[in-house]
Amino acid sequence: MSNEANTCRKYVEPKLRDAGWEQEPHDYTEQYYFTDGKIRPKNKRQPRGKRKFADYLLLYNSEFHLAVVEAKRKYKTPDEGLEQAIAYAQILKVKFAYSTNGEGIVEYDFITGKQSDVMNSFPSPDELWQRLKGEANEQISPDIAEKLLTPFYPTPGKSLRYYQRNAINAALAAIFKGQKRLLLTLATGTGKTTVAFQIAWKLSSLEWNVSGESRSPRILFLADRNVLVDDPMNKDFSAFNQEKIYKIQGEAKKGRDLYFAIYQAIGDREDSFGLYREYSPDYFDLIIVDECHRGSARDESNWRQILEHFEPAYQLGLTATPLRDDNVDTYRYFGNPLYTYSLKQGIDDGFLAPYRVYRVLTRSDREGWRPNAGQIDRYGRTIPDEVYLTPDFERKLVREARTKAIAQHITDFLKSSDRYAKTIVFCVDEPHVKAMIKELRNLNSDITRTNPDYITRITAEAGDVGKGHLYKFKDVLNETHVIAVTARLLTTGVDVPTCKNVVLARVIRSMTDFKQIIGRGTRVREERGKLSFNILDYTNSTVLFEDRDFDGEPALINQSEIDDRGEILSEHEEELESAELDEAEDLEDDDDKSGFWGLPDDDDAPPRKYYADGGSEEIVEERIYDLNPDNQLRLSRLIDYTREQVRILYRSTIEIQQRWADPEQRSEIIELLADRGIDFDELKQVTNLPEADPFDLLCHIAFDAPVMTCKQRAERLRRKADFFERYGEDARTILEILLDKYAEKGVEEFNIPTTFKANREFDKYGNVAEIAQRFGGVQQLREAVKHLQNLLYSA
Repeated sequence: MSNEANTCRKYVEPKLRDAGWEQEPHDYTEQYYFTDGKIRPKNKRQPRGKRKFADYLLLYNSEFHLAVVEAKRKYKTPDEGLEQAIAYAQILKVKFAYSTNGEGIVEYDFITGKQSDVMNSFPSPDELWQRLKGEANEQISPDIAEKLLTPFYPTPGKSLRYYQRNAINAALAAIFKGQKRLLLTLATGTGKTTVAFQIAWKLSSLEWNVSGESRSPRILFLADRNVLVDDPMNKDFSAFNQEKIYKIQGEAKKGRDLYFAIYQAIGDREDSFGLYREYSPDYFDLIIVDECHRGSARDESNWRQILEHFEPAYQLGLTATPLRDDNVDTYRYFGNPLYTYSLKQGIDDGFLAPYRVYRVLTRSDREGWRPNAGQIDRYGRTIPDEVYLTPDFERKLVREARTKAIAQHITDFLKSSDRYAKTIVFCVDEPHVKAMIKELRNLNSDITRTNPDYITRITAEAGDVGKGHLYKFKDVLNETHVIAVTARLLTTGVDVPTCKNVVLARVIRSMTDFKQIIGRGTRVREERGKLSFNILDYTNSTVLFEDRDFDGEPALINQSEIDDRGEILSEHEEELESAELDEAEDLEDDDDKSGFWGLPDDDDAPPRKYYADGGSEEIVEERIYDLNPDNQLRLSRLIDYTREQVRILYRSTIEIQQRWADPEQRSEIIELLADRGIDFDELKQVTNLPEADPFDLLCHIAFDAPVMTCKQRAERLRRKADFFERYGEDARTILEILLDKYAEKGVEEFNIPTTFKANREFDKYGNVAEIAQRFGGVQQLREAVKHLQNLLYSA
């Protein structure tokens, strides 16, 4: 048991007990882990970083978190862990943070902003609860606080993550305050539907409604695609009484509590009024708008009419994209987000998968393509004499050779990695989808001859067949549907947890669309081997990762007018400029009108695009990028990157040597480098030094030091007879075997007692306790092994 654990058991828990934290409904959780640990795709031995946990989380009841407590060793000062406690409290959105060494206790109160010594006892649950809802806390009134104690729906085997709790409580508190337009921004794959369900569940449990009547609220869940309403209705929201659930399609039934609908099914049509008009404006108490960035809030949108018709209702928007130029209408309508959980946070916490980017260019994408003078296309038309670049391909000009080259590269990539890794290929339009499918099928005929569903077309025009393919492709247990080729249908709202490859064969200009498409790969499914994913980019669209807006702090809509003294006269929403994206939006509008850009109004007329058949094409450039510790892309040059990182962390080989010789400090070095994506097995492979000691490898790469292998270091140590001679025969033999194991397998063999248990050579000396006795005890064994390592890495 560690000293901190001893402090917890011996000193902290009795104080919590005395303060009433073990009396129902109050409670506390020891070692409350709230992250999963950042995923390290290259590190096979330790695929995740350390998880964050609070030593104690204090609960007013099982649903409501009140405070965090950090315990430090007794010889430390009471405030030693306060900064850590404050940081964790900010993440968990609790108002009280404590640090203790088992004797003294220090408190930080977020409501007052004050730090104080609370002597040697913790406040009681009721005392903290009264302070939380007291006059000093302007953010939460007593009646709101009591409502937030309403139980969550208990989903077996699926506890709420901390950010989901934060989002739910933020939305509920705003609703109880009377705020009628609400927005939550949560990265794709973080469980927005679960958040929406729990909000609905709590409001229904409270019988909250706009009119104040004694009844359950009437809630409408709105989206723009059937899959976005069918999945929530059949999964999370199925916990509600099925007789109270209705999907509006064809008939506007009433008398239910939960309604689901897509805009297209209830909105106005050219020849008729929409079904939404059959419900009075005050019929619904709450409207939840999923993927609300997808145009529902635009002033000119028909969908906006639905939201405005139900103006008396509270309206909650859910989106994965922070405020950017191309979704400003959403933020103007719903307001600034009550809570934001970003892709970067999700990756850092280990809830979302990190990615590797492959930027691949064909010759015509890198250099441009120009037709020969007077060159005729497939339909007998002269191709205009100009240089065609990446944005022109598949929109103005189609080159079959380019599609073949990209399909070949995709196929080669899958063959070199995993041919059965779920893959989504994003194309420009329907003809491009069909052309890509043809090439991919021909290149993978060894599989498609027995499994024609290996590559499938999932687009709106594919109809029910495409819909059937979609549901099978999403199924984590399905292994027949592997490659899905689409244009726009899979950009948003489709959960494919095992997707390992996202392929960009179309130019993406919109940051909102880009984040949605990348989100197809960010879900983690550890039990199915899905911890990271690849992005194959053939259009250089991933330059959007380098935009400071990709995952930076979200902008907010707020413009203030002040007088001469600096006093605010008024605040109003600011209309942001989006001229840069007009062209992209115009292209998207064309897609929406006809199914794909370039379709002529007259079916008998030739297409607007030119088709340049023949010629050749080749891949001329491929660059690989990985994420650095700040989740920014870096060119994957492992040796250069390792040199840079080691020199940032350490000034010389001597500094590394002094730390490396100590087992605890060596573990810290390995952990630090692992967090930066540096894996020793990969380093040995790229340097072609498979037998090098990891210490020597680092010093060689960073400071050009000579390299020694583990065997060479072991042989040098064996010549120091005076070290071994100080021990008895058995102890000396045990140390020699341990050294042999190091020479054979590396520094991990100094992990005691694991090595003793894992190697039969030690069996004759008994169990770990008996081995320790041959050294005079456990402490003497530890000192002997530590001394051996100090000598091993001495100059």
